[in-house]
Amino acid sequence: MISALFDQSSYLAAKSMLEATSLRQQAITANIANVETPGYKRLMVSESFESELQRAVSTGDKDSIRTLKGRLTVDSSAVAAGLDGNTVRVEDELLALNQNFLEHSLEIRLITGSLMKLRMAITGKS
Repeated sequence: MISALFDQSSYLAAKSMLEATSLRQQAITANIANVETPGYKRLMVSESFESELQRAVSTGDKDSIRTLKGRLTVDSSAVAAGLDGNTVRVEDELLALNQNFLEHSLEIRLITGSLMKLRMAITGKS
């Protein structure tokens, strides 16, 4: 019975989105840490993973959601602003950091909601 709560497509989707947010956070922190490293190429979560996750979540396909694994790739669309070849723009990274924080907050609320249902079922209290 408890496993059924954690096997719902909404819970699995929130969990996968949370993992993607964590991966994106890794990319952002690596980018900010290397903002002055000559030749550094900006990292991002692979676009194919983002689109596959969106598709799996919109269809509610539990197996697809479960098997998705994100990875970091070099952002091929990022262009070096200076002569050192570094493709990181700190303003863009800070904006991405804020957006990622908001997404993380929403995902945590979704997962917390599922856990609150379990608590209510066990204790009878919210």
